[in-house]
Amino acid sequence: MLYPKKVKYRKWQKNRQNPKFLAPETRGTDLSFGSFGLKAVTYNHITSNQIESARKVIARSVGKTGRVWIRVFPDRPWTQKAAEVPMGKGKGDPQGFCVEIRPGRIIFEVDGIPEVEAREALRKAGTKLPLKGKVVSRAH
Repeated sequence: MLYPKKVKYRKWQKNRQNPKFLAPETRGTDLSFGSFGLKAVTYNHITSNQIESARKVIARSVGKTGRVWIRVFPDRPWTQKAAEVPMGKGKGDPQGFCVEIRPGRIIFEVDGIPEVEAREALRKAGTKLPLKGKVVSRAH
């Protein structure tokens, strides 16, 4: 699973913005490496476990001939309080790392396989993620 080697702060504050009114992504919106990609349509946080699960699905589909690129990195710690703990008494303990995905961000790219297989692999990977995604291709 992906996680940073070290972080400056163990816990981050939550964002104050309402995701409905967030501006679309400006970085990482175009295909840079592969011919096909999975592009986010909605806003959400993706944990490192979810990225790894989607990556395994794609890797299984592309086989040895295709290549896969992961265009996001989980560097944001997320916390959770223990089960049946009353309200208050501070913030919970860090549980893992996630990445904030805004609409328009390319999450995965693939290349070296036929279009039908690439679209199916990215569609399956999208079902592992907590957001809506669409498969995009490079305009030739």
